[in-house]
Formats: sequence, structure tokens, C-alpha cells
Amino acid sequence: MANTFKSNVAANIVTSGNTIYTCPAVTQTTLIGMTLSNKSAGTVTANVYLTRSAVDYSIISNAPIITGSTLVPIGGDQKVVLQAADVLKVTTSANGSVDVIASLLEIA
Repeated sequence: MANTFKSNVAANIVTSGNTIYTCPAVTQTTLIGMTLSNKSAGTVTANVYLTRSAVDYSIISNAPIITGSTLVPIGGDQKVVLQAADVLKVTTSANGSVDVIASLLEIA
């Protein structure tokens, strides 16, 4: 089995489902860290969720991120395992207000 560290980034997240990562076929992925950075002039809220078999599962919901700060919903002791075809998505309350960095370990 091959282990590959990856970093997926997304700038200017919008209010509808932004795909940050899709787990490839015959692969398991561990989401080892995720940072959401608010670059807007006001507080925004963010949602992070996992879509599996067309069902959305919330990781965080309507979490506030104040101006100039970050939210770390995954990291430290918190990890999330993704199965093949799982999709990691982020939405925010204001278009273009948040950037996302996700650190992952793919096991194929």
C-alpha cells in the first residue's frame, strides 16, 4: 500500500457546496488537518461536511469565524477517515470570504 501526503487548497469559498477533496477509487484517506481563514471585513459562518452516497454528514455547522481569524475544525486529536468516493465540502455565509487548506494522507 502506498501512503501519500497531500495538501488541497481552495480560495474564495462561496455559499453553495465547494468540493475541497474527493476520495479516489480503491483509496482510503485520512483528513489530518483543515484550516478555514476568514479574509473578509466581517464575521462569517462556515459549514464543513462529508457527502457519502448522496447523503451530507455535518462536521461543523454554522461555525462563526471572526474577521482576520481562522477556524481549525480538523486537527490535533481530531481526524476524519474518508472512503472511496466520499466528498469533502465547505460552504460559507458570504461569497469569497474564506480560504481553505486541507491536509490529507491517502492510502491506496
